[in-house]
Amino acid sequence: MRTTDFDFELPQERIAQEPANPRDAARLFVRDPSAGELLQHAKVCDLPDFLRAGDLLVVNDTRVLPARVLGRRATGGQVELLFLQPDEDFADERGWRAMVRPAKKLKPGERVECRAGVVARMLERSSVDGTWAVTLEGANGEERAVEEWLALCGAMPLPPYIQRSAREDDAERYQTVYASRPGAVAAPTAGLHFTGDLLKRLRERGVEIAQVTLHVGAGTFLPVTADRLEDHAMHSERFELSSECEHAVRKARATGGRVIAVGTTSARVLESCRSDDGSGVPAVVRAGRGDTRIFLRPGHGPTVCDGLFTNFHLPKSTLVMLVSSFIGTAETLAMYRAAVEAEYRFYSYGDATLLLR
Repeated sequence: MRTTDFDFELPQERIAQEPANPRDAARLFVRDPSAGELLQHAKVCDLPDFLRAGDLLVVNDTRVLPARVLGRRATGGQVELLFLQPDEDFADERGWRAMVRPAKKLKPGERVECRAGVVARMLERSSVDGTWAVTLEGANGEERAVEEWLALCGAMPLPPYIQRSAREDDAERYQTVYASRPGAVAAPTAGLHFTGDLLKRLRERGVEIAQVTLHVGAGTFLPVTADRLEDHAMHSERFELSSECEHAVRKARATGGRVIAVGTTSARVLESCRSDDGSGVPAVVRAGRGDTRIFLRPGHGPTVCDGLFTNFHLPKSTLVMLVSSFIGTAETLAMYRAAVEAEYRFYSYGDATLLLR
């Protein structure tokens, strides 16, 4: 298949710039083959009505870091850094891999002054992708974990298609209510719709909830530049699936419940850990951790997930391709065009879909 097969027209005004208030007031486009009507319009707060006792929702508990840092060189020039993840090659210096602008002008050993008396010290620039190994420290050389310094000098890294600067309220709204494991530079945005009350009502309905971790990286925003899907080099992201989640998936399978991923990130973890253990029960998982480059697309679709709760995604993106791996390309594009016509809101702060198979 070709990348252009996943294109559709998306007016700029359909891209959400603000989150729904409250979180679960966002609209929900439901695709359910078992219903009398294949496609239904609802709200996220109605989600329990579309699930049943024994179903399992799998959420991503990663926590977004305030990873965007602004600073100034001694020359007065402004520098923007986006901290991505710890750099094992510079572990002794608490180094992190970061995207930096302007990347070429900086020199190893140069110090960049940031907010709250924090200093970014440049370590080494990669000749492969142009990113830098960087560490943060106090102006007097004080050493702390980079995450602690980011809490002082960093800002929430809103996606590039949100065309405004991050505000104070984004620190709470661009974070799921169950976020607990810091490490992401972008939110698992499907989870932004959930409230404590909605989770409570789901549990009262008999729906189980399990957690996985995938630290969303900046690669999630990279465009597909290859003409053919098989030529695309998928970005890598760190994940972990616990033994508790493994048991929850096996329990859902044993009792006839459906496994529904909350977000493309949860789907990628589940499908990265899928396992045929010889028990005769298909589509189970094994606990594990590591880095995944899994690329879910038509012809390489899910075997663990029976459904997907996700936002509306970018044309020609790997996320639209992932959605197509669940319900097919033609149906995905038809649904997206219907959503545009019905004025659904797209992307991170937008509306949601529930895709049952």
